[in-house]
Amino acid sequence: MPEIRNVLVLCTGNSARSILGEALFNLHGEGRVRGFSAGSKPKGVPHPGALRLLARRGIDTAAFRSKSWDEFSAPDAPQIDLAITVCGNAAGEVCPVFIGSPLKAHWGLPDPADVHGSEAEVDAAFEKTWHLLEMRVKAFFALDLAVMDKAQAQMALAEIGRMEGAA
Repeated sequence: MPEIRNVLVLCTGNSARSILGEALFNLHGEGRVRGFSAGSKPKGVPHPGALRLLARRGIDTAAFRSKSWDEFSAPDAPQIDLAITVCGNAAGEVCPVFIGSPLKAHWGLPDPADVHGSEAEVDAAFEKTWHLLEMRVKAFFALDLAVMDKAQAQMALAEIGRMEGAA
């Protein structure tokens, strides 16, 4: 099994779940794994609830932006080793071809950006999504991918996608 160095977290709008996923892979990757995020129809800016959560966690939000997944199929793009969809829409769409035939996984979660109400209610939805994504990212880092073939790795990644809160 080749080493996973670059993980791309995909969603439709690239404003909420995928942004949080990118942050979590970078936070827990400790330089071994680099997280990226993108969307099929990017909103153009990260959701304010995502930015507030990241700021509360002490994560600099300056580098986060909503971008198209097409950026990661360009010749100068980093090679993606694992592409993870976090929403049902992106999971059902035809992804661009990424150089290197990455592993793919679906870790679907409800969209916190769909929550309307007070800032506290929206922030609570983002906190829940962060918690559920963090459980998955930690489970990923607990895998011993070096002893797995590609099929075993795909099965392990799919199992992570079925953890608590799966949508």
